[in-house]
Amino acid sequence: MGEFDGKVILVTGGGTGLGAAIAIGAAKRGAKALILNYSKSRKEAEATAKAVEAAGAEVKLVQGDVSDDADCRKIAAAAAPYGKLDALANNAGTTKHVPKHADLDGLSKEDFLRIFATNTVAPFQMVRACRSLLEASGLGSVLMTSSIAGVTGSGSSVAYAASKGALNTMTLSLARALAPKIRVNAICPGFIDTRWFSDAYDKETAERLRENVRTTTPLRVVSTAEDIADAALFLIGDASRRITGETLLVDAGSHLGAAALRAR
Repeated sequence: MGEFDGKVILVTGGGTGLGAAIAIGAAKRGAKALILNYSKSRKEAEATAKAVEAAGAEVKLVQGDVSDDADCRKIAAAAAPYGKLDALANNAGTTKHVPKHADLDGLSKEDFLRIFATNTVAPFQMVRACRSLLEASGLGSVLMTSSIAGVTGSGSSVAYAASKGALNTMTLSLARALAPKIRVNAICPGFIDTRWFSDAYDKETAERLRENVRTTTPLRVVSTAEDIADAALFLIGDASRRITGETLLVDAGSHLGAAALRAR
């Protein structure tokens, strides 16, 4: 009997990276079924689905753009035959890389709207679409994949950091609004060594940034998707059943260098 035995879990952006690691991890821990949303990478989503099935869980793949409310409702409907949804992992996200935050011309209004649509509005839409199924589970759990960028104002761009800061605030609002039937928590990862990172840079730059993380992070590690998934699985599992409205920093200690957080 695994800790997720009999549970039905929906993961947006579940085809690759952290979403895939959450899905496979839940399956290995006994989940009954995973609904995996993806937007474009069908081939990679199918590979993740096979890994989920190999771990013993049923799996459904649903293509959809979570920034579109109609697609959110379509994704949620895939869980309806189970009569419940134990956990919703809002993992889908996007950014535009403008790491020099002083470059104000690097971001347009359209960039902001696109990033907020996926990183902030979409999780709200998914919670709304899944609410009745989450309540039907007895005590549903929602996980927001935020970022340390939303706490420190750092990260790939000003728009990205702002969208994740808003997501953190929304986590608090929804935790209050949906209690006692649904718990809502967030993880704030730091650097994660996934394709999302490596695709943004050439090989040499990516390795230099990796080494910088390794030497400057207090725990002296480069985190993998699986490392972060363990924290995510804790927050959607029964071990955290008395936790709601929490924003958990999972960044190997990198926030310790941020002056505003030293007294947190």
